[in-house]
Amino acid sequence: MRFFLQHRSDVGASASPYRVVEQDGGELAWVNRFLDLQRARGLNELSLRYYGHLLLHFLRWWAEQPGVDVMRLEARSFTESTLIDYVRAQREKLPRLSPETINSRSAMLRRLFQFHFQVEMPHGPYRLQRYWRTPPGGHRRGRSTGGADLRLKVPPRVIEPLSVEQVQRFWRSFRTARDIAIVGLLLLNGLRSCEVLSLELEDLLLSEAQIRVLGKGSKVRMMPLPPETIRLLDCYLKTERPLTNTARVFVSLKGKARGKPMTKAGWRSLFRHHRATTTVRKANPHRFRHTFGADMIRAGVSLPALQRLMGHANIETTLLYIQISPQDVYEEYARAVARQVAPARIAQP
Repeated sequence: MRFFLQHRSDVGASASPYRVVEQDGGELAWVNRFLDLQRARGLNELSLRYYGHLLLHFLRWWAEQPGVDVMRLEARSFTESTLIDYVRAQREKLPRLSPETINSRSAMLRRLFQFHFQVEMPHGPYRLQRYWRTPPGGHRRGRSTGGADLRLKVPPRVIEPLSVEQVQRFWRSFRTARDIAIVGLLLLNGLRSCEVLSLELEDLLLSEAQIRVLGKGSKVRMMPLPPETIRLLDCYLKTERPLTNTARVFVSLKGKARGKPMTKAGWRSLFRHHRATTTVRKANPHRFRHTFGADMIRAGVSLPALQRLMGHANIETTLLYIQISPQDVYEEYARAVARQVAPARIAQP
């Protein structure tokens, strides 16, 4: 039996529009109840779709395992042993699969189990035993047992901003005011792709030099608009944006979709085309956001301020932008030495 993720528009507002269904169209109720809970928590449709695909991947793997009754896949049927076997199967696909992906799938199953049984996933035969560290000259004080730690070690994340030359080359390839305004919001304001696409006209407070941004988790933040971004937006709105009833800021400029909100597919096509034209292979929208964060740190913006500007839930994410190059180290050292030497020079007769 096969499982699929289906989008339905006939469900209630409190239910997830994404449903896990069997090949005959019947819903897998115990999985969909979990997705409904996430909807009630306030997750947006993009997150619900992501959750659904994580669960779908596990169900398809589980259905292929020997001895599993595909017709009776129930929450009580899987334990920690099932989870460990699943993670082990994923590890065999490294490096094609990233550790982050495997960890996300594992964490999703733990949340699913806890939702149904209100307890942590029970220990299986692979339970790990962890011992207390023996103090110097002392005795081992006991043994601590716990569930298997299935999180794979994730390599340190490295932020790679674009160089000044790459930004200039990519920027010069755009010809429409709309596209230039889009890149301006990514580079000068550090917005995410979904934040740019969801912007509405009432979010642009140009007279106040501010913009209202709907970020992850439906969190709204107000951001200042630099004069350069205001000019780019004003030019697009006054000279190029078609007359349309949609409230979205960025719309299609030509063809049958003229005047309709810009789609994710159109967004991807736009950047794919300009990457090929300029040969700046790393110029994806999120790389411009990284460039904004790195530029702000170099300009002396504090971490709390940058966290607020970029809409990070945790400051640990913002800390990733503090990456010091050898040249930065040398310049800091030279300035420090100059400050130390200057008083000594003044004191000389």
